[in-house]
Amino acid sequence: MENTLLDKIFRDSEGKIVIAQMPNLPLIVWSIASLLKLIVTTGKINIGLDAIAFGSLFTWAWEELFQGVNYFRRALGLLVLISMIVSKIQ
Repeated sequence: MENTLLDKIFRDSEGKIVIAQMPNLPLIVWSIASLLKLIVTTGKINIGLDAIAFGSLFTWAWEELFQGVNYFRRALGLLVLISMIVSKIQ
């Protein structure tokens, strides 16, 4: 079987198509911190939650960029990293 470009983009090393996966720890921490930021909207706790959310999403994106199971997941990590950096610059 010949590996096509689409196979390299969407398939993992076992030949399964992978677009979404179960959330790992950085995504779980990011989602909890982001939800708590909606409840605590001011003060040092909000600043801390923002730092935790940013750091955990950055970690997830970095891991996807360098350890993603296929090119799609790696591109997703790169896209999230770029969008996070742009959002902090503006």
